[in-house]
Amino acid sequence: MSYANYEKWKKTPIEGEPYLSIIIPTYNEEERIIPTIGAIASYVSDKEFPWELIISDDGSTDNTVSLVEELGFANLRIVRAPKNEGKGSAVRRGVLAARGQYILFADADNSTPIEELDKLLQRVTKEGYDIAVGSRAVAGAAEAYRSPLRRLLSGGLRWLVRYVFRIGVRDTQCGFKLYTREAAHRLHGQQTLMGFSFDLEILYLATKFGYRVAEVPVMWIDAPGSKVDSAREVRRFLRDLLKIKLNDWRGAYVRA
Repeated sequence: MSYANYEKWKKTPIEGEPYLSIIIPTYNEEERIIPTIGAIASYVSDKEFPWELIISDDGSTDNTVSLVEELGFANLRIVRAPKNEGKGSAVRRGVLAARGQYILFADADNSTPIEELDKLLQRVTKEGYDIAVGSRAVAGAAEAYRSPLRRLLSGGLRWLVRYVFRIGVRDTQCGFKLYTREAAHRLHGQQTLMGFSFDLEILYLATKFGYRVAEVPVMWIDAPGSKVDSAREVRRFLRDLLKIKLNDWRGAYVRA
C-alpha cells in the first residue's frame, strides 16, 4: 500500500465520474465497519482509477453511522434508511446511488477479502461479462471456519437453485458481486425482495434478461459475530423462491 495514495483518496475529492463504486450495506456494525473501511480503502487506493465508497446503512441503532461520519473521508458517502428494512434494501439503495462505471457490493464483515476484487474486474472489464459473482462453490474457491451445519444447509439450497430454478450460478448468496452500472441499475431497479434472498432474485433476473454472468472462485472466511440465523434464513429463502416464481408468472418483472 502507498500511504500517499491512501491519504490522497481520503482528502481529495475525485473529479468527474468514478471508475468504481463500492457499496457496503450495514446494520449495527460499529465493531467491524472501521477495520473493513480501512482494509478496502488502503487496497483500492493503490489502483490506477478514481473510486468512491458508499456505506448504505439500514437504520442502525448503534454508533455505526456516527463512526463513519467522524472519518470525514472525501470520497466516502453514507446513504441512510430511516428504519431497518433488510440487507437487500440497503444494497439496492446503495447501488442506485452509485455513480461508478462498475459497481461492487461487499459485506461489512469483509468475509471475502477485498484483494479478490481483481479477479472480478478481470472478468467484467477484460472478458466482457456484465456481472461477476464471487463464489464459494466452484473449483479454486476456499472457505475457512464455516460450520458443518452451514455447509449442509448451503449445499441443499444450491441444489434447489441449480436443478429447480435453473440458475447457472451455484453460489447465489456470497456477498461479493461486481456489475456494470447498466446491469446493476436495471436489476436492482426491478428488485422486489429486500431481505436475505435478494441475491437470488437479482441473478434470476440477470438470467431472464440475458446478462452474461461469470462465477468466480474466491476466498471466504466465516467471520466471527455473523448476524445470520441459518435456520431462519433457510425458511425465508424457500419462501422467497416461491415469491420470485409467482412474480414472474404474474408478469411483474416484464411490467417493471
